Amino acid sequence: MKNYLLIDFGSTNTKLTAVDVENKVILGTSKAMTTVEEDISIGYQQALESLLLKTGPLIFQKKIACSSAAGGLKMAAIGLVEELTVEAAKRACYGAGAKVDLVFSHFLTHHDIKEIVQKKIDIILLAGGTDGGNRESVLFNAQALGEAHVCIPIVYAGNKSCQDDIRVIFDQYHLQGYVIDNIMPKLNQLKIDGAQDIIRSIFLKNIIAAKGVKKIESVIDEVIFPTPHAVLKAAELLAKGYLHEKGLGDIVLVDIGGATTDVYSMGTGAPIRGDVILKGLDEPFAKRTVEGDLGMRYSALGIVAPLSKESLRQYTDDGFDLKKEAEFRRQHVDFIPTTPYEAQVDRLFGGLCVDIAFSRHVGKIDSVYTPLGMMYYQFGKDLTNVNAVIGTGGVVIHDENPTDILNKVCLSSDKPLELRPKKPQMLLDKKYILSAMGLLSIDEPIVALQLMKENIVKI
Repeated sequence: MKNYLLIDFGSTNTKLTAVDVENKVILGTSKAMTTVEEDISIGYQQALESLLLKTGPLIFQKKIACSSAAGGLKMAAIGLVEELTVEAAKRACYGAGAKVDLVFSHFLTHHDIKEIVQKKIDIILLAGGTDGGNRESVLFNAQALGEAHVCIPIVYAGNKSCQDDIRVIFDQYHLQGYVIDNIMPKLNQLKIDGAQDIIRSIFLKNIIAAKGVKKIESVIDEVIFPTPHAVLKAAELLAKGYLHEKGLGDIVLVDIGGATTDVYSMGTGAPIRGDVILKGLDEPFAKRTVEGDLGMRYSALGIVAPLSKESLRQYTDDGFDLKKEAEFRRQHVDFIPTTPYEAQVDRLFGGLCVDIAFSRHVGKIDSVYTPLGMMYYQFGKDLTNVNAVIGTGGVVIHDENPTDILNKVCLSSDKPLELRPKKPQMLLDKKYILSAMGLLSIDEPIVALQLMKENIVKI
């Protein structure tokens, strides 16, 4: 019997999944509070004891983990133009499994750099200028970071023509600098694989040690990914399939957490209609966005912030004081609903998280009058024909009516210009296995794919 132990050191819970790889079966799952502030191995041992009570004694051939403990991988994205190189930098960060806590365009100020330090950013991604284009901005920003003696890894992924000068600045100020290919070598053309690889490498070498996670490698084999990247790998495998094992085709995954709402879309998102022209940045097949202001507990106030006074008044008329409820959840992050009313409020918040986060993720269409008649431009991904929407996260997994939350992804008359799914199948990651399957896919992609298809259930 060949058993794998797959571990997710989450910001709140440490989740374990035991898999018998030879027989292609999940032996059991468990979780315990993550104890990164004291000793991360305490929570791990508690979860392991809980798991073995269910399964009986097990010998594991491999123990591998992903982690978003201690705030996950926090990054600052710096670019030239907000709509172009800044957006390209954000996409590189998200695809690597990071959370972008700070975004800057053009020239950094002393206040900007102070904020980077105070927010305890883990990695800075410095971009700007197409190859052979603008030089002034990236050189100024690198110099400013050097003069401030910033002790944070800096990945330079901007104008290739500045690489030699950037290396000189890194050496002059003894910065932890990395120079890689431009993430936007030509206008609207993305090349982010190199940036994602180096970000993950820095995470493994530096960040997990700084967050107290490295010490767990004395009892497991290794921590190999930030958790969101493990989920991204699982979702991409589930969509594409592997060799003879078919995938589900284009899918959307929504992960609603206590602090953030993550949206993943797998598919090209190319225009479907013949009269639509794609504009803006290239879209990756596997796309992830993170909304740090939308979460069920820590970020609950961010849910009500975008709502109009009329919307809030309507909820009040229906018996829900959303501002009061959001403040309560922000102050009581361990709150679990125990009454139908409390569950209904959580369902409302979950639906709002999905609706707002998906509006920021999905592509949009715009009409323009021209001498040749009406023309239509698409910005972002067309997700109207995705086959399935998968929900994960506590609020959707434990809700009695998860479709009420996940349906907020779908096409709506209130948002006619957004290219939302029309009639997707609704699925649920009931056992929290996506991050585990992303880890398993490194060695056993067929097994990981089959287990996802068996255990991610229809609603």
